[in-house]
Amino acid sequence: MQAINPWSSKEIKYERAFAEFGLKSFPEKWKKELNHYLVERMVIAHRDFGKVMQCIKEGKPFINITGIASSGSLHLGHKVVIDMFLLFKSFGAKNYFCIADIEGYTSRPQTKTMEQAKEIAVNNLAHVLAFGLSKKDVYVQSNYKNRYYAFAFEISKKITRNMFEATYGHVDLGKVSAALLQYADILHAQLPEFEGKMPSITPIGLDQDPHARLTRDVVKRLPYDLEMPSFIYLKHQSGLLEGSKMSSSEPASAIFLDDTPEQIREKVSNAFTGGRETASLQRKLGGKPEVCKVCEILRFHYPDSAEVLRIMEECRKGKRLCGETKQFVIEFLTKFLKKHQQKAKKKEKLARKIVYGK
Repeated sequence: MQAINPWSSKEIKYERAFAEFGLKSFPEKWKKELNHYLVERMVIAHRDFGKVMQCIKEGKPFINITGIASSGSLHLGHKVVIDMFLLFKSFGAKNYFCIADIEGYTSRPQTKTMEQAKEIAVNNLAHVLAFGLSKKDVYVQSNYKNRYYAFAFEISKKITRNMFEATYGHVDLGKVSAALLQYADILHAQLPEFEGKMPSITPIGLDQDPHARLTRDVVKRLPYDLEMPSFIYLKHQSGLLEGSKMSSSEPASAIFLDDTPEQIREKVSNAFTGGRETASLQRKLGGKPEVCKVCEILRFHYPDSAEVLRIMEECRKGKRLCGETKQFVIEFLTKFLKKHQQKAKKKEKLARKIVYGK
């Protein structure tokens, strides 16, 4: 059995994980009913999503919970999680978006102090708010309600060393504490002091499945009447470098939300495309958009599905060279991130107040 490490920057083979961990494919019927390019292109699997789908159809409340660890600058891979959170918000969910600064400090070696984690959280939260989340939608781990922390300690008594080691392959104390908070993040909104028992959905990458499995296991051990949490699994945007996922710990692999136009141009220009050795061969044999990191940016972030399909088909038939697609993506990202960064700048003061509780 392959081990899945939530803190690794390596890509995961989807097919093996489906077979080994019991994930279910996301039905085409649900994709059509939800009718959104994110679901169509990004969602690959689920655990128990049917009851959330029923809530959406019937206009009943459900909990929408996810988050981002503040261990570095946000990149385009994080944007997919935020986009999906906003989609569920649009369906009338009860929203809980976590800025996980404690997790960022305890589980990531590059975050040396808690103060550093909080400063990273300020920047991350400004970006999150700029995408359209409100102050009511978000919370910060280090500055949250007391009941949340008490609940995390309650969970800790329901997990043994053997359970943790069997799931993650190790017992690193920093990662143990981070994981306990993740379980509390996913479950606490169902406590009577918050929303009470109801279905919940957490969009995650496949690398986060160990958290999902142990959370669903611990629900059965807690002295509360909680609904089993549901999860949908999103494709991981791979890094610009061949063989890695987009990661804050590997700057060259990612387009960051703070990147300048010059950085965007350099990174996209140097991204792996799998293109042919010469332009004439590309015209003759066609490109390989299924492995091209530049085309992948379009699949993950360009909302016009017809345009994405057209570009990929032109690439496949040799009607479009890699340089043309790179220039299209550079212009798209530069325009989008310029506007986004202006919005994020205006949210910095509010983000600081939320993180530090002032």
